[in-house]
Amino acid sequence: MRELLDRLVAGEMTTPEEWRALLDCSAPEVRQALYEAAYRVKLDTVGPTVYFRGIVELSNMCSKDCYYCGIRRSNTNVERYQMSEEEILRDALWAHEHKYGSIVLQSGERQDAQFVEQIERILRRIKEASGGELGITLSLGEQSEAVYRAWFEAGAHRYLLRIETTNPDLYRALHPESHTFDARVACLDTLRRVGYQVGTGVMIGLPGQTSEDLANDIAFFRDRDIDMIGMGPYVLHSETPLADGLDSIDPETQLELGLKMIAVTRLVLRDVNIAATTALQALNPIGREMGLQAGANIIMPNLTDTPYRKSYQLYEGKPCLDEDSTLCRGCLQKRVAGIGETIGLGEWGDSPHFLKRIHVSRGEER
Repeated sequence: MRELLDRLVAGEMTTPEEWRALLDCSAPEVRQALYEAAYRVKLDTVGPTVYFRGIVELSNMCSKDCYYCGIRRSNTNVERYQMSEEEILRDALWAHEHKYGSIVLQSGERQDAQFVEQIERILRRIKEASGGELGITLSLGEQSEAVYRAWFEAGAHRYLLRIETTNPDLYRALHPESHTFDARVACLDTLRRVGYQVGTGVMIGLPGQTSEDLANDIAFFRDRDIDMIGMGPYVLHSETPLADGLDSIDPETQLELGLKMIAVTRLVLRDVNIAATTALQALNPIGREMGLQAGANIIMPNLTDTPYRKSYQLYEGKPCLDEDSTLCRGCLQKRVAGIGETIGLGEWGDSPHFLKRIHVSRGEER
């Protein structure tokens, strides 16, 4: 294992079978060596700066019916909401005023004209009101190429569309027949063609998922030249079909697998952006800091107006539901400083992987 980690740190070619061995490791000393190796690569490739992506969860209305998700269409216990454009703009400008370099506009998946047009308007308003200074990531699900292009031209420049798993059989077990793996992958290809920095990710520790699946997920990220990774441990929601028959999940096991997945992904992909997701903190109070120390470099503080937060729970135990944006910011600053890292205030924090590819592409054009 030490030899394998040395090869990964050096940037040598390795195989999914070797990644799987690291994901399967259980010895505490090997896991610690894995995290330390990933952290060294992180410092060498993306540095010790943590970038904030302030999330605005603008609506929990969703046309999808994914079997694992708390805001799935069939969950009638959820109080549905849609933030107004003024509320969204206010949260975005709060982020800009408080030196968040970027925000994420996130919601349930909708394709209706009213929603599409609202997003385009709010993108233009945010860009104008912030003088073009605030970076914008979208996480709004599957859309047509025309919609992706309209949103890109309106000011969004990054898009996060999680694949959840790259095992087609497992994907089918997580979704109704109307939700297809091929359609999801096609959207990732479309986003790249339009010009976005493309992000994706998976759930870790799903029922029926193997370490081979997870290693193949990393190979998918590599082969599709993904720029940013947003993935986290599976945390169940009791009002979902996937939770039926599951008494519980072991938080320690899920957290450990989530951290190992971050670390191996950092070692393999090196210069991509990787988020320390809120799901890590749902499993351990310092889960996000542990994610940063395992190789992540992005944190996504919640900027959503406090009254809406309890209605946007994809899983149970989501932290910070009662904190306002100011409290959340102060808490995260202390957490990041506590592990000796700094926050890239006022910076977009674009993926070095993306910037390198664009530089090479422009060089070839010349």
